[in-house]
Amino acid sequence: MGSAESPRKGTRRQRTRRQFLTGTAVLGGSLAVGGPVAAAGAGPRGVAVLGGGVSGLSAAHELAERGYRVTVYEYHDALGGKARSMDVPGSAAGGRRALPGEHGFRFFPGFYRNLPDTLRRIPYGANPGGVHDNLRDATQALLAFDAPRPGLLLPFRTLTTRPLDLGDLAPDALRRTLAGALDEVLHLPADELAYFADRLLVHLTSCDIRREEQWERVPWWEFIRAGRMSHDYRRLLGVGLTRDLVATRAEQASTRTVARTVVEAFLLDGLLGRGVDGQPDRVLNGPTSEAWIDPWAAHLASLGVEFRTGTEVREVLYGGGRVTGVLVAPAGGGPTRTVRADYYLSALPVEHARATWGPGLRAADPQLAHCDAIGTDWMTGIQFYLRRPVRLAHGHAVALDSPWSLTAVGQAQFWDRDFAAAYGDGTVRDCLSVCVSEWDRPGILYGRTAKECTREEVAREVWAQCRRAFERPGAGWPADADVRGWFLDPAVTGLGGPAPANREQLLVHPAGTLHHRPSAATAVGNFFLAGDYVRTDVDLATMEGANESARRAVNALLDADGSGAERCRVHLLFRPPELEPLKLVDEARYRLGLPNTFDLG
Repeated sequence: MGSAESPRKGTRRQRTRRQFLTGTAVLGGSLAVGGPVAAAGAGPRGVAVLGGGVSGLSAAHELAERGYRVTVYEYHDALGGKARSMDVPGSAAGGRRALPGEHGFRFFPGFYRNLPDTLRRIPYGANPGGVHDNLRDATQALLAFDAPRPGLLLPFRTLTTRPLDLGDLAPDALRRTLAGALDEVLHLPADELAYFADRLLVHLTSCDIRREEQWERVPWWEFIRAGRMSHDYRRLLGVGLTRDLVATRAEQASTRTVARTVVEAFLLDGLLGRGVDGQPDRVLNGPTSEAWIDPWAAHLASLGVEFRTGTEVREVLYGGGRVTGVLVAPAGGGPTRTVRADYYLSALPVEHARATWGPGLRAADPQLAHCDAIGTDWMTGIQFYLRRPVRLAHGHAVALDSPWSLTAVGQAQFWDRDFAAAYGDGTVRDCLSVCVSEWDRPGILYGRTAKECTREEVAREVWAQCRRAFERPGAGWPADADVRGWFLDPAVTGLGGPAPANREQLLVHPAGTLHHRPSAATAVGNFFLAGDYVRTDVDLATMEGANESARRAVNALLDADGSGAERCRVHLLFRPPELEPLKLVDEARYRLGLPNTFDLG
């Protein structure tokens, strides 16, 4: 099984240093390196956006549309953060593009509403709906068990198009609907299905204060009583809804987060089709950068946004009650410089953002110090390039029994092009993209965790676990010889050694951590926060959360600037109005110290 790895570090260092020096030399006005802050009335206000991922680009988009001068500082050589595509080095031939690699596959649940609004505002060819028109519906989901047990191939689309009436969401009707749907899909014991439906009913009718003060502090595993149930119940409704989907452990994950976003928004609202943007599961029709990020960057550049890639943010400088500048350096190493602006918007991932906040800034706003308690974990993908197409499902496939919690998707089936004619050397016809959510459990080939394996061993182990889950008679699982190569994000380093590292980690949601998450506005008047760790309505490590947080940060900046510009619209998760009376009853019960009406233990 061949590999396709990252370019030589020396080459990257020379390139990013040149980009850094070129970029800083042309900055002017309030964004000049070491220059003064622009005086009021001297022209458009300047904003330094720290980070060029989804949250940073979303903020730049909203600010540029409102007339601000924006410069985005991004560590990588390309924009998009964890969402971007990466060329597989040395894979292009015969005039074709390089094979597309990625940190992990992108998918766009129907409950997303903020991000789809942004996608519609990014021009793309003749698409009337811009980049949004590049979304394609995934119509199936495969829940695969290890052989010989057959998997479950599910139709994964909105189940009804008619508006639901009050009777549909009356407690007894809702309980029957939930239990019936779960029975149809999962075939679990009737008593376990009934219990799980009752637990969902408890959360659906819980008021906001109970969710934030009680269920936020209860792990999902405990809330659904997984420890008392069958193996399948634990695997499907415990681990399957947490580790496989959002890379957080059921034993630790907040019930509020799992139930509100993964179950209520993704499954319930998505499958019932209420208050959603589209089908429950959607993917792009090409590599992410081609179908979304590159057109986005081009559009932002047309609005006047400037980009400084290959630039590492070292420290946010603070003094006199304000941020006075940002210390940056070439990502590959080199001398530091200071950039200054009127306003600063930090859109770095939390593990990188908090490293840039010095003691003075932290003392100015205690919520910044609380971010030290926010956790991250590994959820990184690997791509296998195949000489023949793989057809597991018209959508995502979950390997439920895989020790490394694998989820996969065959990508060529959704891409509006001939894969072999467009990418690589002409022999690759498909890309199987696999997300690895569990890096700390032993695998089946080597008996070691993913972190303890070398990169080559990780590739072999993931392939073996996929084969054990997905290879069935008639399924057309590729032979080992059909694997032309593989790609693992170069952000993962040191595998198999004493200090494995992953620069691109994922926010996780242990019980109680909601209260450590900061607001987009800070106590420092010219400093704002965006990123999926910022407190948002969606409350999940998602591109939707990144986009929503950027909108909140821009609104806070507009308030601080006294701007008359229209505020960004922040779309909240759908709340079934029929359940609001039951939530009001629950709020009264909560304040009296009573359990939820339907909480029978």
